[in-house]
Amino acid sequence: MIYKKEIILIGAGGHAKVCIDNLHSAGQTVAFCVARDGAPDTCMGIPVLKGDHHLTELYSKGYRHIFVAIGNNALRWKLAAAAIDAGYRLVNAINPHAVISTSVRMGTGVAIMAGAIINADTSIGDLCIVNTGATIDHDCCIDSGAHIAPQCVLAGNVVVGERTFLGVGCKVIPEIHIGSDCTIGAGSLLICNVRSGSKWYGVPAKEAGARGQI
Repeated sequence: MIYKKEIILIGAGGHAKVCIDNLHSAGQTVAFCVARDGAPDTCMGIPVLKGDHHLTELYSKGYRHIFVAIGNNALRWKLAAAAIDAGYRLVNAINPHAVISTSVRMGTGVAIMAGAIINADTSIGDLCIVNTGATIDHDCCIDSGAHIAPQCVLAGNVVVGERTFLGVGCKVIPEIHIGSDCTIGAGSLLICNVRSGSKWYGVPAKEAGARGQI
């Protein structure tokens, strides 16, 4: 079989639109979007196939590359695992107008939007989103499935755990460790470590509820 170079994209919402832009700007081609019933018929001019069964059919036709364009961290994690189990290989959707140090270590299934800056010796795990205009400084570790929302600012040596969400405009001072499955509210200022499963809001941020530990 001759394998196809075009990419299959899971999702057809607003986040998918930006990811399609990223892929097209990087010279890649999206063949189809796959989404749930009720999705639009097209997304950025790309045909939308409705129903997960289409992934099996597309695989049988030689498609192998996939990108999961879902903003929700837990759902993106789940759908990516299913796609990998089906034989697909995750690709990255990196906008050429992001500024990324050559020393950055990056996984697969990653979305990095225009205007993002990622500095030296930072690691970005699988399925992460670094959104528009976010800044991640040196020696940070962004674990798999995390989402750094637009205009966030992370100082050096910050750790963000798996599937954690930092809302629009968050600021994090150096050396802070944020656990897994956390939510940091928009505009918050983090000046202390955050345990897994917790929610923090405000300036400075205070815990609104927690479960588990880092």
